[in-house]
Amino acid sequence: MFDRLRKAFTRDNKEPEAPASQISHGPVSEWAASRGMTFSAASAGGAVAMQGKVGGCQWRMEIGRPSRKYIEGEELRARAELGVNDDVSALVINRPLKDALERQAYSMITDTLQTTADPNLPEEMRWLAMYDEVGWDGLPSNFWKRYAILTDQREHALAWLDTDLARLLMEWPQPAPEPHTPFIVVLMRGKCYLRMQYHPADTTTLQHASTIFTTACESALGAFKGRGR
Repeated sequence: MFDRLRKAFTRDNKEPEAPASQISHGPVSEWAASRGMTFSAASAGGAVAMQGKVGGCQWRMEIGRPSRKYIEGEELRARAELGVNDDVSALVINRPLKDALERQAYSMITDTLQTTADPNLPEEMRWLAMYDEVGWDGLPSNFWKRYAILTDQREHALAWLDTDLARLLMEWPQPAPEPHTPFIVVLMRGKCYLRMQYHPADTTTLQHASTIFTTACESALGAFKGRGR
């Protein structure tokens, strides 16, 4: 499956632009200031960005038009250059999104009428082909119903996804994103990423998503910082 998907990604992977963002800057700007983060807004399209530090590393969070077709409305995304071992690869993805991407991949491969792959397929679909799903007894069954963990090595996921991070992933404050709301947090190539559908689009969601992300970064720094590459 991976070989066939890999060929599908040889073309340009850029997706068409979505409609402009309709974000209200005020509450987000105030929230960023309360966290000691810088805030900036794009001159067009309404997108906003915030920058701060976690474990001495710069991180950036943005809200704006979605860069993935599976996200509707606003997209919340974050990225940090952690400088950890770039051989470590692990990700947490909500199970409905994983299932939807797998169905799309299967349809693409088995459709005998389709002679070329959709150039707009997301990178996440490639990860599903590259990495194995893992699990363990230390997390509750309802966690595994909501999320899947994929990795190249099981011990990497075990070291990264500690009890605090797992708890945050389950304890979204109300009003909370639904279990089917697209969500993914990734540790790969020495960086940490978060991408989710920004719904409910309020500072409660923003606050908790940022806490999940910074906790994921801190856990990665604690587990993998300074390891040989």
